[in-house]
Amino acid sequence: MFDKILIANRGEIACRIAATARRMGVGTVAVYSDADAGAAHVAACDAAVHIGGSAPADSYLRGDVIIQAALDTGAKAIHPGYGFLSENPDFVDAVHAAGLVFIGPSGKAIRAMGLKDAAKALMIEAGVPVVPGYHGAEQDGDFLKAQAGEIGYPVLIKAVAGGGGKGMRLVERAEAFDAALASAQSEARTAFGNADVLIEKYITAPRHIEVQVFGDGSRAVHLFERDCSLQRRHQKVIEEAPAPDMPENVRAAMGAAAVKAAEAIGYSGAGTIEFIVDGSGGGTGVLQEDGFWFMEMNTRLQVEHPVTEAITGVDLVEWQLRVAAGEALPCAQEDLSITGHAFEVRLYAEDVPKGFLPATGTLTHLQFPDGARADSGVRAGDVISPFYDPMIAKVITHGPTRAAALQQMRAALAGTQVTGTVTNLAFLGALCDHGGFAAGQVDTGLIARDLEALVAAPVPRAAHRLSAAMAAAGLGVGPDAGQGAGPENATVIGQGFSLWAPLRRSVALTWGEEAFTVVLMLEGADRVLAEVVTSGGSEALVAERIAGAWRINGAPMPAAAVSGAVVTVFDHYGLPFGIIDPLERAQGAGGDGNLIEAPMPGSVKAVFAKAGQSVAQGDRLAVLEAMKMEHALLAARDGVVAEVLCAAGDQVEAGAALIRLEEAEGEAAA
Repeated sequence: MFDKILIANRGEIACRIAATARRMGVGTVAVYSDADAGAAHVAACDAAVHIGGSAPADSYLRGDVIIQAALDTGAKAIHPGYGFLSENPDFVDAVHAAGLVFIGPSGKAIRAMGLKDAAKALMIEAGVPVVPGYHGAEQDGDFLKAQAGEIGYPVLIKAVAGGGGKGMRLVERAEAFDAALASAQSEARTAFGNADVLIEKYITAPRHIEVQVFGDGSRAVHLFERDCSLQRRHQKVIEEAPAPDMPENVRAAMGAAAVKAAEAIGYSGAGTIEFIVDGSGGGTGVLQEDGFWFMEMNTRLQVEHPVTEAITGVDLVEWQLRVAAGEALPCAQEDLSITGHAFEVRLYAEDVPKGFLPATGTLTHLQFPDGARADSGVRAGDVISPFYDPMIAKVITHGPTRAAALQQMRAALAGTQVTGTVTNLAFLGALCDHGGFAAGQVDTGLIARDLEALVAAPVPRAAHRLSAAMAAAGLGVGPDAGQGAGPENATVIGQGFSLWAPLRRSVALTWGEEAFTVVLMLEGADRVLAEVVTSGGSEALVAERIAGAWRINGAPMPAAAVSGAVVTVFDHYGLPFGIIDPLERAQGAGGDGNLIEAPMPGSVKAVFAKAGQSVAQGDRLAVLEAMKMEHALLAARDGVVAEVLCAAGDQVEAGAALIRLEEAEGEAAA
């Protein structure tokens, strides 16, 4: 076994690898960029080496610098995690040339599976079923359009070097093909340096089921399947293992096909064979042995590997280290079995109502409940930056049945507390409460079909508004001062409140676009009379502190935390209220409707608008690249472009004015 390894990654996967290495007595070296100098993964390792600037191209993608760091620190092997250099065969070859061990497959195996078209040809030769489509080298647009017509719409355009939904477009009719192809090629060129695409038949009731494989270079085993059908924008949101309603004969057939695929390339280490599955079962509703097709192989550890670990009891990172160190597979296929069911959700900093736009911010508070595994690479006080994927954590639960594991996940999400940035926490909770998902009726179109209900905003009660007001007023109803707080803390809080003169205060807050007021009147250190005043009327409440914990009209008060001008009440997965500064009120919420602004920090990829140009509502004016995705900025109304305030290549902050339209008729007079 290695004495020391270098982890060529960051965030939660670097922390997770470090934890297993520590348990095995293996020393670890972290690498970090300028933005990650104080990151959690740096603290999790025994040593750390600075490798460059904040952008991945200046740090985590600098293979030569990373290899030199391993040599300088005496590390004998490099674990790539996932993303960055994990599936770069040239990096693998360079690691071996430096006399180090790459903890993963060979460069040859990665090359064999790295391009989707070549991988599919290899799988056909190996006898693994593949989706009908065109996987050739010809990339002429008219030729590809003709191929799509022969395959039959709907079709998927997919980057041959792609992953994570980048360079992928669904085309439902021939008229939309040209624009979709141009968009897919542009995104693929940016993300992978390769604009080539393939065309595949789109399965109309698809399920995305993948099989975890593990090889030692000569033989392989599978560790059963994961269902990753719950997706948005072709990116996974919730994963589970095993797949619901999976017949044993289909499980055996998929597992055998996955092992055949891995052994066909002499695979070593952890990998995943991804299949697209006909969720309709050919109209029967039951998955069929001939109803699954190879999509791609991920030649690395997957983000969702913890659910496989939960149902098999296997530490996949430990297996990676052992096989890379020259040991044989730890067990045979017949030694592996499934115990219970597991779920994983991906908690992201993203604005769901605004189309899942990635978000940034400083995590002023972050807390996960007991009873769930939380793999995270950030802590309270850390910054979600625009340079990397905005994942905050993966939350994993395991139970004896699917229903039990899902109930544990609901409880885990309800108990998760995060402030300082918007998140998809409520969206994840809504998915776990979705009746169809609870029944195991999942396919990749579920989120799109029910999106409106899944993103519906909750309606806060008067008690939520009072909790927010008391937190904004400094009355200590936060996670560390609410339920279970000691009486000594309550006394200090009460004394602070009693300094007001008179003992009455109005707190102005917002909920969305609605402004309201909460009037607080102190009756001693442990009792507050309150009046919540909204446009719909007013409601009187009484807040009392009993045994150190605040209660409203006898019921427990939900905890709350203040972050800047936002106070989050920890109920319904977090209810964010805005705090109105009394010195800056009455400014209105109008804004300039003529401005097209950057919805997040990023780089301007392209600008299509020109001054004096007439545009129609929905026209694409510019493309912003942020968090590894492209986002089209559209005209909100018909009009004429007055000014273009940006250029391709510009780095812009959230809210930056990019394009201004001329005032509509009547605006100036108004």
